[in-house]
Formats: sequence, structure tokens, C-alpha cells
Amino acid sequence: MFKWKLPVLLFAIFCYLQYSLWFGKNNVSDYQQAEQNVEQVQAENNQLKLRNEQMFAETADLHDGLEAVEERARSSLGMIKPGEHFYRIIADSDNE
Repeated sequence: MFKWKLPVLLFAIFCYLQYSLWFGKNNVSDYQQAEQNVEQVQAENNQLKLRNEQMFAETADLHDGLEAVEERARSSLGMIKPGEHFYRIIADSDNE
């Protein structure tokens, strides 16, 4: 008389757990979406960390002395000191 009740009860519990896993709150698809969001945010954070490191290095160079400031003025603004000569080398596009 009780032999069939236990398997039926276990099967009902199993079905409820499967439903919760696939369709309930915090189901498998929610977990996968959250995992993708975490990966995306980590990638953005890595890019921002790299950018920050470059900015800190550039700031440290500018604090170190006049050479870094002069180099920055030459490369970014095209400035030269009085008495210096500026040579610009342009590659020949016919040979490439």
C-alpha cells in the first residue's frame, strides 16, 4: 500500500526541482546572463586599468623633468628649440 507513494513523492519533488532550475527565479539562463555581464565588465575594467597605468606613467614622466615636457611638445605640438633643425622623412608610396 505504501510502496508506490515514496517513488511518486520523489518523482514530484524531482519535477519541482527541475522546474525551479529551468524556469524559476535565478534559473540557468539568468545565471548565464549574469556570467556574461561579469565577463564584459571585467574586460572593460582591464581596458580602463591599462589606460590608467599609461596615464600614471605619462604623469610620472612629466613630473620627472624638463626632457619629458620637451619631448611631448615636439611630438604632439611640432615645436622645436631655436637653432634646432627638424627633418621629416616621408616614405615613398611607389616602392611599397
